[in-house]
Amino acid sequence: MAAITMHKPAHPGIVLREYLGDLTVTESALRLGVTRTALSRILNGSAGISADMSIRLSEAFKTSPLLWLNMQNQFDVWQVSQRKRKPIKQFFQIKTA
Repeated sequence: MAAITMHKPAHPGIVLREYLGDLTVTESALRLGVTRTALSRILNGSAGISADMSIRLSEAFKTSPLLWLNMQNQFDVWQVSQRKRKPIKQFFQIKTA
């Protein structure tokens, strides 16, 4: 796989903090129907946005669930791309003319 050259994307929890504005974590969790702990973990970057949470956020903010899932996916791919790992052997090679 080619090296990932994108910049480090923000964790979606940082973006979510912006969306929440002045709402407290407790009030936001109540409105989203999740525990304060679950929301706090997302906001602090120690947990990711699940499919369920993406639906909750899309309903709360009138956004697409894919907005939240794509942010999480970009963050996850960047994180993994920064780790050292053994090279992967290709299954086949594409012939060039």
